[in-house]
Amino acid sequence: MTVDTSNLGKFYIAGQWVAPRSQANMPVLNPANERQIGIVPLGDAADVDAAVAAAVSAFPAYSQTRKSERVALLQSLMKVTQSRFEDLAQAMRMEMGAPITMAREAQADAAIGHLQGFMDALAELVERETLSNGDILLREPIGVCGLITPWNWPMNQIALKVIPALATGCCCVLKPSEHTPISAMIYAEIIDAAGFPPGVFNLVQGDGPTVGAALSRHKDVQMMSFTGSTRAGTAVTRDAAETVKRVTLELGGKSPNLVFADCDLEAQVSASVAECMYNTGQSCDAPTRLLAERSCYEAVLEIAKRAAEATEVGDPAQEGAHIGPLFDRIQFDRVQAMIKVGLEEGARLLAGGLGRPEGIDAGWFVKPTIFCDVSNDMRIAQEEIFGPVLVIIPFEDEAEAIEIANDTPYGLAAYLQTGDGARAERVAARLRAGAIHINGGGFNYGSPFGGYKQSGNGREGGMMGLEDYLETKTLHGLG
Repeated sequence: MTVDTSNLGKFYIAGQWVAPRSQANMPVLNPANERQIGIVPLGDAADVDAAVAAAVSAFPAYSQTRKSERVALLQSLMKVTQSRFEDLAQAMRMEMGAPITMAREAQADAAIGHLQGFMDALAELVERETLSNGDILLREPIGVCGLITPWNWPMNQIALKVIPALATGCCCVLKPSEHTPISAMIYAEIIDAAGFPPGVFNLVQGDGPTVGAALSRHKDVQMMSFTGSTRAGTAVTRDAAETVKRVTLELGGKSPNLVFADCDLEAQVSASVAECMYNTGQSCDAPTRLLAERSCYEAVLEIAKRAAEATEVGDPAQEGAHIGPLFDRIQFDRVQAMIKVGLEEGARLLAGGLGRPEGIDAGWFVKPTIFCDVSNDMRIAQEEIFGPVLVIIPFEDEAEAIEIANDTPYGLAAYLQTGDGARAERVAARLRAGAIHINGGGFNYGSPFGGYKQSGNGREGGMMGLEDYLETKTLHGLG
């Protein structure tokens, strides 16, 4: 299936598809075969100014809409999203190499699932309440929001930012990753077809140093929401500081996965390897550090090795549970460099290694790789690799497991495998991470997502995701 990309060369501003002011552009490549599938324009500060001006113009009217009006628009958005579901899945299959089965079940499904989660939260949101002291508290849209999203979960992150902005009465400008522009283009078409007023949502394609920085610095933008690397997140924060914007960040991770001997080793270790390799390891909350209790360490290695070797790598266009390529040559080279670092650091290679999988000579495919006998001070245990690479670290007891798990600059997620419910509660309480996945418990739409420490600030999804886009006003004397 092909996707209509006729709007890819334009930006969506003030309810119209318009020609970019900038003349810069870049090719969009299919990472599975390295062939060009389109050309995306790279905007500049003038394009950002036009988009922000459209949002500023739309804000007075849209911010005053009733909740019922916004609910109706979101219901329309749901219908149109469902009608374009396959287009979204195919776009992410083409532009980032997500295998089509996974692209449907997870990547495109996020547009539906998060929308429902926000609609449920909006129904419960109290926009006006009387406090016990008689004062009245109002929750109002914060204003014009700049939204910057990554390439690894394109629709997931767009939904987590755009939908709460629309739901709360904000207006926004979206800058998606320049590497995954097609799914963002389709989402702009969906919003247009859903009937949102002109200027409420605007799309400007471009890179971070140009478009992202112009948004972050813009005096008429009241909030920035960014998902991406910690390095880029600090740049957004610095750029936003001059105008004292609200900044929410969802950044990197090096999530620990604590495996105790009292769990179902075969099931939980196999599932843990699969979770690490999912999306070709390109997930900020992937369980990339497997901490195994010493008493079951050798058994864990045997199971993990089998699971890695059973992980199939293949064509994203084919149905199935295989993993696809990394998203581009830059990431391929980074992952290969980190695998080499692991070898040089003295970690033992349990599975995979350097180069492409056997029989594949095109595309940015990587061998599912596991290192064992790793110490937590190694670079491969501290740095986010963002590929299908797992490190296994032994621990002696519960206290050491917690110490190693928390010995990271990140705190996005943690994973815990144990057959002891009391231990699960006890250990989870001491792990410094925004989400704890116990015995395979997965994320649910409508729950908050975000991290501790250098994994960011703020929470996305559900009620807390709406609250990030709201200001609080107190009325004194009306009670």
